[in-house]
This record gives sequence, C-alpha cells and structure tokens, in this order.
Amino acid sequence: MNPTVLVVNCGSSSLKFAIVDPVTGNQYLTGLAEALGLPEAQISWRFGEDDKKKAALPAGANHTVALTYLEEQILEGKPELIKSFIAVGHRVVSGGELFTHPTLITDEVVKGIEQCIPLAPLHNPAHLLGIAAARRLFSALPHVAIFDTAFHQTMPPKAFMYPLPNELYKEHAIRRYGAHGTSHYYVTTEAAKLLGKPMSETNIITAHLGNGGSVSAIKNGKCVDTSMGLTPLEGIVMGTRCGDIDPSIVFFLIDTLGYTVEDVRDTLNKKSGLLGLSGKTSDFRGVIEGVEQGDEQCKLAFDIFCYRLAKYIASYYVAVGKVDALIFTGGIGENSMPMRSAVLKLLEGFGFVEDAAANAAARFGNSGLITAADSTKAFVIPTNEELVIAQGAAEFAK
Repeated sequence: MNPTVLVVNCGSSSLKFAIVDPVTGNQYLTGLAEALGLPEAQISWRFGEDDKKKAALPAGANHTVALTYLEEQILEGKPELIKSFIAVGHRVVSGGELFTHPTLITDEVVKGIEQCIPLAPLHNPAHLLGIAAARRLFSALPHVAIFDTAFHQTMPPKAFMYPLPNELYKEHAIRRYGAHGTSHYYVTTEAAKLLGKPMSETNIITAHLGNGGSVSAIKNGKCVDTSMGLTPLEGIVMGTRCGDIDPSIVFFLIDTLGYTVEDVRDTLNKKSGLLGLSGKTSDFRGVIEGVEQGDEQCKLAFDIFCYRLAKYIASYYVAVGKVDALIFTGGIGENSMPMRSAVLKLLEGFGFVEDAAANAAARFGNSGLITAADSTKAFVIPTNEELVIAQGAAEFAK
C-alpha cells in the first residue's frame, strides 16, 4: 500500500489519531481516546468507512496507555498498514518564535516546546506527553512537530506587536502568535482552487470555529493578522474562553473580589465564553437548542458570539483590502447554519447576501458557496488538519 503517516493530536485528557496517505489524503484509520486520567477513559476508532468501534481503557489511562492500545490492539493483524508508516506527525499548538516550519523532533526540540508552555498552557504540556509516548512506541520512525503558530509567522510587526514597553517583546517575546494555523493554511489552499486563483493572489478571511476559534486575514496567500494572541485566550468568544475583554477586569477580580491568579486563569479559560454566558453549556449545539426552546441566556450567548465574530471579520477588511471570499470552517463553522446566517446578515454592508438553500446544504461534511450569485462570496470548506500534518511530516521520511 501507499506510504502513510501516523498523525497524533494530544489534548490534556484526549488523544486524536489518524493514519493518513500524505499524497491522496485518504485516511485509513481515525480514532479518539478520551477522558484520559479519569475512571471512564475510553477509546473509539474506525477503519475507513467501517462502523465505529469502542473500548474501555483501564481506569486513569494516560496517553501512553492509549497509544499502546493503538499499537497492540487496534493495529493487531494489520502488518501491511504498520509497514506503510514513514513518519509520525504531531500537532503542537505553540512554537513561539522558535519554530516556524515543520520540525524534526529531537531532545533539543522537546526543550524548545517546553519553553513555549507559557504561550499555550492548556495545550503544549499535553502535546509533550503524546510526543514522549509516541517516540518510545514508534522509535524507528522520524517524529515531526507541526506548529499551529507557524502559518502566522508572516504577520508584519504592526499586526503581531502589542502596544507595551518594547523590552517585553525584546526580552520576553510577548507578541501575537495565533493558533489553528494548519486549518487556516488548508482552507486557504482550497479557497484558491475554488476561486480559480493562484494562492499568491488569493485574498480571504478565514473563520475557524470550534470549541476554540480564531479568525485570520490572508493577503496574497499569507497570513497578515489573526485573532488569537500571545495565547489562545484572545480573540472571539469560544466554548469556555472569553476572548477579548478589558484587561482591567483581571485587576477587579483580584483586588475587589479576592480572586487568586489561578482563580482568574481558571475563570477566563474554563468558565467563560459560551459556558459562562449561557450558564449551561460550552457546546454550540446546546446553545442552539436553548435558543430554539426560548432560553434567553442561550439567545444572548448566540448573539454575542455572532456579533463579535462579525466585528472581527469586518475589521480584517483593513488588513486584506479587497476580499475575494469569507471562509467558514471548523466544527461550528462547517455545521451551524443559524450562526452563518446571522453573521452574513450582520455583514450585509460588505455585500454579503445569504443563499438560504445553499447554506442549508453546506453542512455535515459538505462544502460550497453559501451566498447569492451577485453577492460577496462566502464558502464553507471542511478543514483537514490531519492532511496538513501528514504532508509536513512526510517531508522528513527516511
């Protein structure tokens, strides 16, 4: 069979994996280990279009246990698939200014990823767990880190610098880094194809919307601005993250309400966003259900999410100039017709007119144009971060 790449994407309590042909994009296997570290730890997987299978993992199973289960149980009896591996590709959220391209993982690179933990405190530690486990289990293969921040390294200083004392950047590298770079890059390449333009002439605004979300301004195929900042906390409203707020709220919480620094970090990262606004759920589907049932808090959460997203998109006309298209991607971006409809309505002043039938059709894996023929273009493009990771890792195949 064709050469393949094992793609590993670790969260703090989860591990997504896939076996991907970096040339065709065919995914031979996809899977997810979740609730890691908890009594209910489990793993699910699917070969191609086969039915999904599930299994319980030992209580408290970690990333090593999950990857060992993949190697010893899921891949058992599939020697040809195992022989097809040419590399292991690891998603890493933040490489700071240290890493701007796919990078072969060495002990020194691991130390560099550790240095970037303050820039992605919820993500990089989990990635390191997965990297350590995979390097032990698949020691004969090259392991490659693909950084979410890399695509955003083309931003000019006027976009990535904060208006803070210069020494904070020069001595501590405090600046905007962004995230979701693999997704923004992939949909940019696909948008160029749909528009019939070379990527170097493609001007778009991309909205990657999931439990975490970000918006990017792409000019001539390169990122010139993005909504996430030093960490993935800045920007639009997310599942549990607040996005943009007045920084003085932090002082108010500490000085007036007696919060500790850890209380503030926990509140802004884990208790805010859709969860904080709705009081019920961080899942956008749950927010939509609440809206349909007349829940006022869910309606407010929905309105704030759409309003702030539309404001970010509108502001990026300054960065891009002439915009060829707006792209929706990510779990929410690809599937939430009501959200897209509301955002396009808010952007009518920029020439967007929804095609309701097309918007309804572009869901659940379907892509397409969702605006009227004489409108400014908006597309839904399902992302494929696994393919981007596989292609980057394949460059280092022995």
